[in-house]
Amino acid sequence: MEEYLQVVPSEIEIIQQDFEKINSKLGKKIEQLEEEKMYLRLDVDVQKLEIEKLRKGKNKAEEDLDSLKTDYKKLRLSVRTTGLRKTSEQW
Repeated sequence: MEEYLQVVPSEIEIIQQDFEKINSKLGKKIEQLEEEKMYLRLDVDVQKLEIEKLRKGKNKAEEDLDSLKTDYKKLRLSVRTTGLRKTSEQW
C-alpha cells in the first residue's frame, strides 16, 4: 500500500530540480572561468614587465653601440692625424 502512496514529484518540481542542477554546473563553470581570467591577467602583467625590460635593454644596447661608433670615429681620426698608420718604410 505504501508503494502506491509514494509522492510522485510534479512536472514543475522535476523541471525545478533540473534547473538547479544546470544552474549549479553553470555556477561552477563561471567560477572556473573567473579563475582562468585572473591567471591570464597575471600572465599579461608578467609579459608586459618582460617587454619593458627588453625595451630598456635594447635602448641601452643601442646607446652603447652609438657610443662605440663615436669612439671608433674619434680613434680613426686620431690615428690619421698622428700618422700612426705609416709603415716602417714611410718613417
